[in-house]
Amino acid sequence: MIYSMTGYGDAQLETGEFSLLVEIKSLNNRFLKTMIKLPDVLAFAEPEVERLIRHNLCRGSVSCTIHLRYTSDTSAFDINPVTAKYYLSFLEQIITLRIDLASLLQLPGVCELRRYDSEEHEKFLKILSELIQQALDRLQVMRADEGQILFEDLRQNCQVIHSRLRDLAGMTDQVVDQYRQRIQDRVNRMLSEANLKMDEDLLAKEVAIYAERCDINEEISRLDSHLTQFLETCESEQQAGRRLDFLTQEMLREANTIASKSNSAPISHCVVDIKVAIDRLKEQVQNVE
Repeated sequence: MIYSMTGYGDAQLETGEFSLLVEIKSLNNRFLKTMIKLPDVLAFAEPEVERLIRHNLCRGSVSCTIHLRYTSDTSAFDINPVTAKYYLSFLEQIITLRIDLASLLQLPGVCELRRYDSEEHEKFLKILSELIQQALDRLQVMRADEGQILFEDLRQNCQVIHSRLRDLAGMTDQVVDQYRQRIQDRVNRMLSEANLKMDEDLLAKEVAIYAERCDINEEISRLDSHLTQFLETCESEQQAGRRLDFLTQEMLREANTIASKSNSAPISHCVVDIKVAIDRLKEQVQNVE
């Protein structure tokens, strides 16, 4: 089963003291890239958030944002009365203007970030871990749904490639026979004018050289093998994205080799259809985890 790299999940908890909201979004990325946004008061939890994300996800650009809102008299900041009194006494000595409370609170050291003790750290970490896991589970559900849609599109394009490979397999002998007949007709026409006889051994050698040069059976076999591996990877439980990306590159390599050997319009048309389908696979694989 494959997963899309695009998804969203969230989880929320409200207590009598605070409200916590966790939002996790993921987008396409060749590797796993995390962006974590935490309130300053919860900065201590960043390593645990990072660990949980990397434990659950393997690929994608993942953004995790945690919102904290206090719903009681508690606050994320503590006011330092000693520092505030010092500022007031100092300012009263040099100015007679009325001091604005908001401006006073902005002075360094007046409002200090609230610090939690180890017991409170553990409490927040436990709550955050549960919320992040819930958000990740919901994210994975959405990614799995998107992955199923991706798989259907990938399978349809694989069917197109498989069908055109069957067509190619039936054309290879026909191309050699047509080349033999074309050479034979041309030589016979030239020899009849000179009243000479054609050397059958020489013709057979020429046709054999051409058949070896334009033989695409090996490439068809390899491409068909890559196609089988591609579908098996899609249905496996392992991380599929990078492997699928590699397989599409190999499939395109075989298709290009067939195109370079082709000296037949019907084969060229088949190869064009195959390469269009492979390009579609390459495009969609960039969305797979």
